[in-house]
Amino acid sequence: MPLVFPAPAPVTVPVAGSDDHFAVRRVYCVGRNYAAHAREMGFDPEREPPFFFCKPADAVVPVQAGETLELTYPAQTANYHYEAELVVAIGRAGSDIPVEQALQHAWGYAVGLDMTRRDLQMKMREMGRPWEIGKAFDASAPIAPLHRASEVGHFTDAAIWLTVDGQDRQRSNVSQLIWSVAETIADLSRYFRLEPGDLVYTGTPEGVGAVKAGELMTVGIDRLGELSVRVV
Repeated sequence: MPLVFPAPAPVTVPVAGSDDHFAVRRVYCVGRNYAAHAREMGFDPEREPPFFFCKPADAVVPVQAGETLELTYPAQTANYHYEAELVVAIGRAGSDIPVEQALQHAWGYAVGLDMTRRDLQMKMREMGRPWEIGKAFDASAPIAPLHRASEVGHFTDAAIWLTVDGQDRQRSNVSQLIWSVAETIADLSRYFRLEPGDLVYTGTPEGVGAVKAGELMTVGIDRLGELSVRVV
């Protein structure tokens, strides 16, 4: 079948400790999934059903272990925010997945960043419009290498943190997720058929804030190592 333009190369994330790569299909993100973060954003953190938004696969920027990504400050914003997140890689297809079976669909985990043009997101929210220009822009989803769940286990209790130029900005634990990894996978699968290659950014803890050109972000999660990103 002739193509009008060459097909783009797949977006892939390196797998820690191997030459393997994980081809990305879709990127799902969970909004306000830590109670303290919900409060700092002006919302009641009651355990209402989770909600989701998406980023394009090519918003994912893989960063090799030990390397520092140079991330260009994006256009059309003056309030560029970091959000440290645990990322789940889906390795088994399914719809309407029971929560008791959900972790069987989690192939691996990584440290990720949900970068946000907060001023644009808030403007769209106030107008009742979609968030894409605030959330789904180019290079808005940096990610460290994936670790196989068979090697690192699943994540119900692990410290998560983010520093800017060595100063603590976010520090929490994934045990504080309002909706656990298993519950998130199960609920998401009610609305979308999950497939191998999907990534799920599970939400960020409190302490989100702006980052400026020249500053270095270091994001870490126990058992998954760190992700290093400098804004330029």
